[in-house]
Amino acid sequence: MSPEIARSLPPYMQVLTHLREQIVSGRLAEGDTVPSERQLAADWGISRATAAKVLGELRHEKLVTARQGSGTVVTSRATLHHSPSDRLRAAEATGRIYPPGHYAKILSAGLEPAPERVALALGVEEGVDVIRRRRVTYSENGDPVSASTSWFVAELGDLAPQLLQPERVLGGTPKAIEEHAGWSWRDGQDLVGARLATEEEADLLGITELPAALLVGYNSLFDAEGKVIEYGEYLTHGDRFTCYAYRRPRD
Repeated sequence: MSPEIARSLPPYMQVLTHLREQIVSGRLAEGDTVPSERQLAADWGISRATAAKVLGELRHEKLVTARQGSGTVVTSRATLHHSPSDRLRAAEATGRIYPPGHYAKILSAGLEPAPERVALALGVEEGVDVIRRRRVTYSENGDPVSASTSWFVAELGDLAPQLLQPERVLGGTPKAIEEHAGWSWRDGQDLVGARLATEEEADLLGITELPAALLVGYNSLFDAEGKVIEYGEYLTHGDRFTCYAYRRPRD
């Protein structure tokens, strides 16, 4: 959320949005202490009651928990799913794509014919070669958290050849594309829904009992002219959360 939009929010939402983004981006990591009611009230010029309401909402969202002797600490790792937009914000804020302890394995990378949905997203003809990268993200315990696939136009393989390698791209694919191809993203869009897992998806995510629900997302990154730089599809366990904030527009 831009600083201008953040400043236009009511004080309660300004504080809540700030802390939520600190947690999602990784600036406040797992186990870190969140400012107390007293500290929030002093730092933001709000009442203790408003500060308590902020912390209560973060507990409701399962981003923090109250621990005796420690105050309120971040405990989002077991419940929060970091979407592609979350990882972008984290990379820009902390230089890390994933939360501490999480890591990704690249399952495959290379050129493949574009399925219809991918061709429509990237603005190419169905069946032409495009770059496809598949990965699974794991927690610090080695448990699968999410599986995702990213698609790019084929010409990026000449400009950013690491996209074609089945290895992690340090700093993330958008950063590599910007550095090597000079193509910068400006806007992003996530479409999120739910459905039942297939047997293959259940195996990727370590799900042992079917049927099982999945949280499924489709994301696109656009440049300043609205052209898609990257199209992605991701899925995670149905009991995880993705945080979004919105505001009713004024007439």
